[in-house]
Amino acid sequence: MKMTVIKISLNKLLKTVSYSVAFASLVLLLGCPSSSNKPAELNSSTPVTTAPAKSDFDADHAFDYVRKQVEFGPRPPGSPELEKTRSYIIDQLRSFGLNVTPDEFHATTPAGDRRMVNLIAELPGESSDIVIIGSHYDTKLFKKFKFVGANDAGSSTGALMELARVLAVKKPNKLTYRFVFFDGEEAFCKEWDDCHNPNSADPKTPLPDNTYGSRHYVAQLVQKNEAPRVKAMILMDMMGFKNLRLGRADLGTTWLQDIVWQTGKQLGYKEFVDTTEGVGDDDHSPFLKAGIDSLDIIQLSTYGVYDSEYWHTKEDTLDKISPRSLKIVGDTIIASLPKIEERIESRSR
Repeated sequence: MKMTVIKISLNKLLKTVSYSVAFASLVLLLGCPSSSNKPAELNSSTPVTTAPAKSDFDADHAFDYVRKQVEFGPRPPGSPELEKTRSYIIDQLRSFGLNVTPDEFHATTPAGDRRMVNLIAELPGESSDIVIIGSHYDTKLFKKFKFVGANDAGSSTGALMELARVLAVKKPNKLTYRFVFFDGEEAFCKEWDDCHNPNSADPKTPLPDNTYGSRHYVAQLVQKNEAPRVKAMILMDMMGFKNLRLGRADLGTTWLQDIVWQTGKQLGYKEFVDTTEGVGDDDHSPFLKAGIDSLDIIQLSTYGVYDSEYWHTKEDTLDKISPRSLKIVGDTIIASLPKIEERIESRSR
């Protein structure tokens, strides 16, 4: 993901970055977004009235999943450490009774050709309509220091594994759920937009150096004509910080954000706040470009003592992660899903 808002602190100035090049490339690949997929607006009037109950999401289980990833070490695409992580995730998902499909592909990157693998676990529902819950599971490549990515993206990967476990036990569910673990979210160059890749389909429009897995996955949805079946996409990324504070990402579908944020508040989680979180591109962006309603649950601008000074540094370590933060997000997503299903069903009547 990248920062798209200016934030001044004692430590640094987080500059505004443009995502126009990445968006242009994605639009070319996937088509234009629907009118509902606009930058998120605050204070929407979407009604959510039923008080939800907290879930069976186990904070300690989720934290153990994060710990195990960190123990593998840095996990950039194509690395032996990511291969070990992938095998671990697959084994866990299958132990929950889920069917797991590895989707292998090769991506041209500034570091050369890289083998990447998305993981898709499906929980069939009464309807073939799909809700996707996702996270990237790679870490950014750094050569000057050891980057274990406890929060980025160990936390969201661990939370997604625990969500899959809980929902697999809770079945039957109305809609079909897909738990998707994306490879290659991180840029290989230092910054999100520093580099681009050749585009054989249109040499004048280079492809971005980021979101490799999610762009590949959405392209597959479009090619297989499955995109119309995907009614919502929930992305988690960097949501395990012990000082959790979740503003609404500046790019996302408003009605989805309304449900999730209001549900979190109804559960008593004051960590969901109605401020804008400047993120811009992330793995939900290709879905939005394909017309799929999506949101991003992420804490970027305040991942640190003063601002985001732990982000993409050697300080992104396990001691920054709280089991309670993982549970806050897990509980909220699980309690939001029936309301999301109800909204989707009401629109299809």
